[in-house]
Amino acid sequence: MYTVMGVTGKVGGATARALLAQGKRPRGVVRHRAKGESWAAQGCEVAIADLDDAEALGRAFEGAEAAFVMLPPLFDPSPDWREARAMIDTLRAALTRGAPKRVVALSTIGADAQRPNLLSQLGLLERALSTLALPVTFLRAAWFMENAAIDLASARDHGVITSYLQPLDRAVPMIATADIGNAIADLLQQQWSGTRIVELEAAGRVSPAAIAAAFFRALGKPVRAEAVPREQWEAIFREQGMHNPLPRMQMIDGFNQGWIDFADKGANARKGSVSIEAAIAALVESNTSA
Repeated sequence: MYTVMGVTGKVGGATARALLAQGKRPRGVVRHRAKGESWAAQGCEVAIADLDDAEALGRAFEGAEAAFVMLPPLFDPSPDWREARAMIDTLRAALTRGAPKRVVALSTIGADAQRPNLLSQLGLLERALSTLALPVTFLRAAWFMENAAIDLASARDHGVITSYLQPLDRAVPMIATADIGNAIADLLQQQWSGTRIVELEAAGRVSPAAIAAAFFRALGKPVRAEAVPREQWEAIFREQGMHNPLPRMQMIDGFNQGWIDFADKGANARKGSVSIEAAIAALVESNTSA
């Protein structure tokens, strides 16, 4: 049995679906029983737990052959990372209590970056879980292709996507969540000892111009990318409700300047099979059918 955190989200859901397709019975962790009903109907065991309760989360890990763990997205952290640190402490305590045989943790490209940025919280996660007396794999995934969902309405209605990634022809490592789920399902079933890092990106790197072109093909209408000037970022993010936009800005700078990347530029990274064209087409189709 494999415990899967975040089963109601994109990555956890993709992982559970990949395991179910292989005839496995995942134990999906949900915050409220109602959110687990659809997964129970698909054959999942359901555990009720959250990252504010180490005891309940520990019980969700008990008896597991392996556990997939992750932190929820945190885009507007406190300067001292107090939210991430509290969740990491709970997660570490729960893993110690529940003692699954192996752990696969979702990390990120840039978790090892020397300069502070939004992804530094995953560096904290890696350091904390590396001290567990359990085999741990950190899956460092690239930028999610599905982040482009935020651009769908503008692409459809105005033929424009605004980009903080720039220059617009600069390609960066990206990955589809379906590929992340497939990779996690595979890693959960592997045997290893100690701590290891697995990097994951798509077969081809992706630029904002390529995202606009993928929207063009999916929507059947011209779509162009426009760069948002760096000097406007902070005001825009604060208008959106952020209190501490600096880490997010630092992260984007890292991708734009190249200091957030895999150490060997992805030469030895595991490669996904989903292209940006397929990922954008799925976003458009999902929105059309919704």
